[in-house]
Amino acid sequence: MERLRRKDAEDGVELRPLTEEQRAAIADTRSYYRAKVAETEVLHRSQLARTANPEERAKLEEEFRRDRARFNDDCDAKVERIRRGEI
Repeated sequence: MERLRRKDAEDGVELRPLTEEQRAAIADTRSYYRAKVAETEVLHRSQLARTANPEERAKLEEEFRRDRARFNDDCDAKVERIRRGEI
């Protein structure tokens, strides 16, 4: 850990503890995006149950993977902006 801290210091990375507001905002953000993923998963399962066509199912799976990845990327980006104090 100490070696990593020295490397961060050499690279100009500043270690700042998060404020309580930032912690709360990060928790709210993660909760929001977990809910969005869960909602998307419920809708996805519902759509899968309605179709037996393998091509349509593959398309639905790809859309679900894409949506889940987008939500995860959006969440990570927002958390990073909160950590930097931009939000």
